Amino acid sequence: MTIEADGDHCGGSQADKLLAPLSDSEDTTSHSPDTDDEDSKDDKTCHTDNTHLKCSHCDKTFKLPCYLKRHIRIHTGEKPFIRSICGKGFTQSPSLKKHTLLHTGEKSFICSICGKGFVESCNLKVHMRTHTGEKPFICSICGKGFAQSSCLEKHRTIHTGEKSFICLICSKGFVLSNKLKVHMRTHTGEKTFSCSICGKGFTESQYLKVHMKTHTGEKPFSCSICGKGFTQSQNLKRHKTTHF
Repeated sequence: MTIEADGDHCGGSQADKLLAPLSDSEDTTSHSPDTDDEDSKDDKTCHTDNTHLKCSHCDKTFKLPCYLKRHIRIHTGEKPFIRSICGKGFTQSPSLKKHTLLHTGEKSFICSICGKGFVESCNLKVHMRTHTGEKPFICSICGKGFAQSSCLEKHRTIHTGEKSFICLICSKGFVLSNKLKVHMRTHTGEKTFSCSICGKGFTESQYLKVHMKTHTGEKPFSCSICGKGFTQSQNLKRHKTTHF
């Protein structure tokens, strides 16, 4: 059985999703010890009545005082539940407990097919779609399906043409953040992918893949006129012009 870290199938991290509370937005702060005593006290003092308590900051209403108290933290920024290891704060104790699992590495939910482990059952449910092929999130424009809503959101930018990720050096825009990351290598000169045979470096894996053909002798692109082979399609196109 192999236990791996949770990961987003689109290249992104699952950690942020795991840290999200049941109803509140969480940020980092540090002003209270690592405890969940306060929520326990709130639960004991919660009594049901017929009164609906309204938040003084927004129009949201609550039946119980303890629920209103927890909600108010969204507006005040109070985060009384602090993880002593990293100092990250949360408005609710359940969110702190979820976050603690990131430090302990406990992954109780295991995929019965590949053995991959997850901190939460919802993440296992999403992972199972990689085995079943289920894609419940469908693009309304082209009909393409995705296993996760976040992947659908990224895909939609292809249709809208929105390029939210801008290079700070040349101002070139990109639809996806990973494309910008690859582009930045043209400015930094970083060549992450190296040939194991000659040591030559490349900015993208696809360039390394093409380069490896020079060592293996593979020439998948053949001229239909003379039969000469080439490692790249563009070389074949240039060659064909010599016949005319």
